[in-house]
Amino acid sequence: MAKMIDGEAYKEMILQAAASVEDRMEEINALNVFPVPDGDTGTNMSMTLNNAVTELNKLESPTLGRALEVTSSALLRGARGNSGVITSLLFRGIGKAMKDQRTADGAMLAAALAEGSATAYKAVMKPAEGTILTVSRIAGDAAVKAAKKSRDPEVILGAAIKAARKALDETVNQNPVLKKAGVVDAGGFGYVLILQGMQDAMSGTITRLARKIPVPVVNPAITVESADFSIFDEGEINFDYCTEFIAARDNKEKDPDELRQFLATIGDCVVVVEDDEIIKIHVHTNTPDQALKMGLEYGQLITVKIENMVEQHRKKVAEETVAEIGKREHAAPVTKYGFVPVAAGEGLADIFRELGAEQIVEGGQTMNPSTEDILRAVDKTPAEIVFVLPNNKNIIMASQQAAALSDKQVIVLPSKTVPQGICAMLSFDHDLEADVNQTNMEAALDKVRSGQVTYAARDSVFDGHEITQGDYIALAEGKLIATGKEFDVVMEALAEHLCSGGCNFINIFYGEGADEAQANGVKQCFEAIAADAEVNVLCGGQPVYSYIIGVE
Repeated sequence: MAKMIDGEAYKEMILQAAASVEDRMEEINALNVFPVPDGDTGTNMSMTLNNAVTELNKLESPTLGRALEVTSSALLRGARGNSGVITSLLFRGIGKAMKDQRTADGAMLAAALAEGSATAYKAVMKPAEGTILTVSRIAGDAAVKAAKKSRDPEVILGAAIKAARKALDETVNQNPVLKKAGVVDAGGFGYVLILQGMQDAMSGTITRLARKIPVPVVNPAITVESADFSIFDEGEINFDYCTEFIAARDNKEKDPDELRQFLATIGDCVVVVEDDEIIKIHVHTNTPDQALKMGLEYGQLITVKIENMVEQHRKKVAEETVAEIGKREHAAPVTKYGFVPVAAGEGLADIFRELGAEQIVEGGQTMNPSTEDILRAVDKTPAEIVFVLPNNKNIIMASQQAAALSDKQVIVLPSKTVPQGICAMLSFDHDLEADVNQTNMEAALDKVRSGQVTYAARDSVFDGHEITQGDYIALAEGKLIATGKEFDVVMEALAEHLCSGGCNFINIFYGEGADEAQANGVKQCFEAIAADAEVNVLCGGQPVYSYIIGVE
């Protein structure tokens, strides 16, 4: 007789999946192959999964429905970085597919794996192949095919793992960044480990050491322009109104894909997520009325938020908040506007406080905050409208998830660096309406050129240039500008690059591995190249990057 998955079995599957990823976390991180010590895919996936472990360990003999609910909610709120967000979406789909079952066999599990992949794909407007999405889709398809011959969950997982491994090997040829690097996708490898951990739980192979799965590497000596390439194509903000609403699924016959495709014709940054009861929509558009009109074809509008209007009353959606994780502290509004920037380093945090931020979310590269971290900071901000500044490309999606969960009007500005975030806040005017401020602050992001200086964590080769462990590395907008043993030479190359288009203001933030005396030498370097610019030196205290530089 085939095994069945009940609540306790599913709990063990998640616990072992989390252990598998945690045990191989550094190997996943190493697949972010650029020599800068900031690869964090494994860290983000592990911390996301461990948030579910914490909540599941509070449950004794849970029903399958309860275990699924707690897992989905914990992953949603604990999601860190793009890899964590995708992981949470995969398990949200699994939970949606099996939520009404008391127990599940292999056929149900196969359908759930396929639904998990479909859920993740639907939430991403322009999904890229050669990523964790590809691996999950092929694994789900293989599981559904295997379910035609067997209803044993262990067999189904075995088929999924075999297909996922093959798909993982192919990611190196599907994604141009991976092909250039000669490595497989880090998130895809993490998903293989998740499936393997789930199968180990089913077979009784419960161990803190995950079964060894070799990581395919074609040519580890080659590296890429950036370790932080994303499966999310965010695009630039080209439309005036950030429109979010929730529509009831009164008309269940109408396909949500029609709404998704329509929104893509009138705007960008489209996210459409649906379950049995509701559809949640986010779109940047110049015609929000058309988006709302189309939404009404699916059912009554439960909530509406257009960022140049006062937000309508929002009620909680039970499907999104099935299990409260930690008590939320809500600060009553005493001002109209508030700010929640993300920053690492006490000096940077102090700068944002001086600009008006009461709540600072600690985090940045290698330490992405969770959705819950950002949500709590928003809750504690005593303002009607809260601007969130992620200040990192890998934190934007988690910020958007926090905005969707908040009862307040939350505007997420797509700031990708700390200098961008600071410039955006300097552009804010308390006397202007929210939509005008948003437009001005987003425009300010484009005025900033950002650079960083760090060191090489490993030997590598990039575009024919040998990089030796310990070399200084200069980056601008994530691209390699210079590398070498001589700090002054590397910094001068970065300064010439950042100032080549002319500039008026230069802010130099020094952190880990730097001191004030050296920072003043950097200031002199920039003053020599940009004689007419105002140059400021501030102690940021940030980790990883000894210098973060913003040029306007």
